[in-house]
Amino acid sequence: MDAQGASAPFRGFAETLHGVAQTARKLEKADLLARYFHTLDDDDLRTAATFLTGAAFPAGDPRQLHVGWSALVEVIQELSGKDDAWLHDAYLRHGDLGDVAAEAFVSGHAARPGPETPLTLRRVREAFETMAAASGKGSRGAKAAVLRDLFVAATPLEAKYLVRIITTDLRVGLKAGLLEEAIAAAFAPAGAGGKSSRRALLPPVRQANMLISQIGEVAVLARAGRLAEARLILFRPFHFMLAETIFAPEEAFVPLRGGEEGSAAALLVEDKYDGIRAQVHLADGRLAIYSRTLDDITASFPDLHEDLRALGTRYIIDGEILAWRGEQALAFSLLQQRLRRKDPGRLLDQIPVTLMAFDLLHLDGEELLARPLRERRDRLERLTFRGRVRPSLATIAAAPADLARRFRDARHRGNEGLVAKRLDAAYQPGRRGRQWMKLKEELATLDVVVVAAEHGHGRRAAVLSDVTFAVSDGERLATIGKAYSGLTDREIAEMTRWFQEHTVRDLGRVKMVQPAVVLEVAFDAVMVSDRHDSGFALRFPRIKRWRADKSAAEINTLDDARRIYERQIVRPRADEATPIGAGGGT
Repeated sequence: MDAQGASAPFRGFAETLHGVAQTARKLEKADLLARYFHTLDDDDLRTAATFLTGAAFPAGDPRQLHVGWSALVEVIQELSGKDDAWLHDAYLRHGDLGDVAAEAFVSGHAARPGPETPLTLRRVREAFETMAAASGKGSRGAKAAVLRDLFVAATPLEAKYLVRIITTDLRVGLKAGLLEEAIAAAFAPAGAGGKSSRRALLPPVRQANMLISQIGEVAVLARAGRLAEARLILFRPFHFMLAETIFAPEEAFVPLRGGEEGSAAALLVEDKYDGIRAQVHLADGRLAIYSRTLDDITASFPDLHEDLRALGTRYIIDGEILAWRGEQALAFSLLQQRLRRKDPGRLLDQIPVTLMAFDLLHLDGEELLARPLRERRDRLERLTFRGRVRPSLATIAAAPADLARRFRDARHRGNEGLVAKRLDAAYQPGRRGRQWMKLKEELATLDVVVVAAEHGHGRRAAVLSDVTFAVSDGERLATIGKAYSGLTDREIAEMTRWFQEHTVRDLGRVKMVQPAVVLEVAFDAVMVSDRHDSGFALRFPRIKRWRADKSAAEINTLDDARRIYERQIVRPRADEATPIGAGGGT
């Protein structure tokens, strides 16, 4: 870069990603990214790191591109001269629109005017900002014009990754943890021990990313040696603290791993609600509600705004939004109808909501993360609750019998189970551990991710209704079952469109799909089986709900399934009781 602060070429970004995609070795991926980071100034580092998450904007940024599949295809065809038949065949070969764009612009290059000036990271970022700002009548044409300018200036490889950022699917094996490792590798102190130095920097990088949730800012702080300055910032959402699943009340009182902190003498116990996690930020008259995927969902719940503003003047709270009428939670399927709607309209009256607040993380300029839960809860309950916003029902349990009794009460109220929390626990963003524990009915559900979708039969022959799903096993996904029941026709139609647009490999009736759709699956038992590469199969699996509020990083693990299996009184094998729809083949 020159003294004028010229932005780095986008080609370097695309070539780096191409190199990352060519190796399966995590260390090599991290080293490639680390070398690339060193070539960027701070502004470009923020931009590149954001793009490396597969997003046009940082987490929590309310701007969205709203560029659909058809708009991308139209511009690609216009500039490449390719017809529908060619595009269809190319997509079947690649299963990825980015690869299709690259091939179209190689073989159809003469139809494009050709690049005049090279793309830069800044130019791409500003183009995305322009597209996000376009709205109302004529916005589709305005966005198409910006896309056209980008693709005209792009090489085929650059076009490939432009499309992948726009469609939020980089497909190069990058996860948040690997980006954090690359930052640690890039900015570890020189001459301080090589691998040991980057290992030492990794925990502060991860902690900073949990707190500010913007990997570009984390990279800039790491370069400057200022990671310790990472703090919660109002209106910059951060990762929620998570709970570890337990399957018996006695487990809640087992000492923490290592035993250094002993077992809990008493636990704070709340109902486990069947809603969506919500993080609320309020300051200087501005209100924002964020989902657990760090998306801004403020506009979806205008009926909560007045009561949230009454709570205080400057705060961050963690809670759960529920469909709610009177004193009873309604089905999650009703709440789903209000998600992703900027204007809920008539649904405001048809599907009323409430917010159950259960943690206070910032109050009047004071960060409370490190304070023990008992203090945070006490200060939460002193806020001005009214109307649709209320504190969660919380009691103290001193023994497993207390938990068992509270569990029955929670189920009687129509809730999923309990969350038990250590009273001395700090709030640890992004962490899942025994500080918080969720107790459900044994063998109730697992959160899984769909890896394959298959055409159904009869009236479902035209849709992808039969899904194969997996749990997490370290760096890989391990298949554990197949199901087709539990979704509505509307949900199946919506999923079918998504699966068709995110097919990784087309096998005819079966489509291998990008692992992003999370489902909550109920079942009767876990069985040992060689039908799936997890070594287990779920008996009589049925889809309880589509978890659009969860990402694939939050699914259950193979260890969770194994623990359920070990706790079963009866352990059937797959050859003793064949589960419906649990066959292999995909």
